[in-house]
Amino acid sequence: MSSLRIFNTLTRQPEPFQPIDPGHVRMYVCGITVYDLCHMGHARMNIAFDVVYRWLKASGYNTTYVRNITDIDDKIIRRALERGMTIRQLTDEMIAAMHRDFDALGIATPTHEPRATDYVPQMLDIIGRLESKGLAYQGDSGDVNYAVRKFDGYGKLSGKSLDQLRAGERVAVDSGKQDPLDFVLWKSAKAEEPAEAKWPSPWGEGRPGWHIECSAMSCALLGERFDIHGGGMDLQFPHHENEIAQSEGAFGHPFVNLWMHNGFLNVDNEKMSKSLGNFFTIADVLKKFDGEAIRFFMLRTHYRSPFNFSDASLDDARTAVRRLYTALDAVPADEVSIDWTTGPAADFKRAMDDDFNTPGALAVLFELANQVNRSRSTADAGLLKALGGVLGVLQQSPKAYLQAGEGLDEAFIESQIAARAAAKAARNFAEADRIRLSLAEQGIELKDSAAGTTWVRTGAKAGVKA
Repeated sequence: MSSLRIFNTLTRQPEPFQPIDPGHVRMYVCGITVYDLCHMGHARMNIAFDVVYRWLKASGYNTTYVRNITDIDDKIIRRALERGMTIRQLTDEMIAAMHRDFDALGIATPTHEPRATDYVPQMLDIIGRLESKGLAYQGDSGDVNYAVRKFDGYGKLSGKSLDQLRAGERVAVDSGKQDPLDFVLWKSAKAEEPAEAKWPSPWGEGRPGWHIECSAMSCALLGERFDIHGGGMDLQFPHHENEIAQSEGAFGHPFVNLWMHNGFLNVDNEKMSKSLGNFFTIADVLKKFDGEAIRFFMLRTHYRSPFNFSDASLDDARTAVRRLYTALDAVPADEVSIDWTTGPAADFKRAMDDDFNTPGALAVLFELANQVNRSRSTADAGLLKALGGVLGVLQQSPKAYLQAGEGLDEAFIESQIAARAAAKAARNFAEADRIRLSLAEQGIELKDSAAGTTWVRTGAKAGVKA
């Protein structure tokens, strides 16, 4: 029996994890609506579930991971019109940018990455099933809506009753809905919308609502019932609540066994989002911080906990990554096979099996790095690198990582090292000290040994002796 326990949003408690099909995990995570560049809140969610994916595979599960792309939406249509381009041109551009960002952050490619527009027939099939069961109706506006009050159990994921949800609902005038809580399954086409935003259907030309897209894609690729569904905490209601209503209403049985939601990345304790205008794009942050430091920054907080974005925290994370790479730079790493039953590996597994406790797993890496520094063991260094790989870190050349960064080029630094060596040979220690101090002030630390002088970037100003 697996020792992995995962917090289930549906039951509001951690549960022992057992996949429906022994040995095979099927997981769906709501992806990006591609009308603009991805921001750091998107990085938070995708790194969180990338770690889930990696740990499931490291635990021996054959894992089918679906992360969708929403490529039709009001915002996408509006942005394409603003930029004078087709919807496909816009979404292709944004998807390419998303992949560049995710690659820089070490986010693994999912098993499937479906685009919503490729699954319209499946969406229409589910809507037809719902209509035949009396759970969907076409309103005066031409939209097809889901009749929320006809589905028993609506609100079970968010933990809210229909009356509570109704009290917080802002009703759109002339919406064509029988009830303000009802949501759109199929949007009737508007005359001013481009032709590429319209599909034929039994209810007239139109396009899918947001919620039906994920029901269709997940069920098409993972089956009508699967193991894990994830996303940001903001998707718990209404998006995931509506997915349950659609899928269970259409197919007549439970949809997902376990629901996972990551906590927000905040700015000044307020959720980072485009709607609030307080977001930082991944591309902009990557201009100042490397992808591994950003990833490490995210992993230092448990995936369900909210935390604040700040340059100071990223600086601290970068320093922490450098500590681990410094240990690996000093001791060559053997290729090792991880034995999860003993030593640091067992401690790492214990942390990860506790609802993907990455802060606990990182603590093991730092303890192991200290051990490497003491023992100078190539096997310990190999284990440090291997465990880091499970989290998607420590896979670069240590020297390349420690020397990476903007500013002085390698040739200049090497010329300064040679000049310093010449000054020391001439017993001009004042000049040697000046060169070393000058480099230190520019974030370059020199390290002397019997084998010669090497260097790393520290990013910190320091006064040192030759």
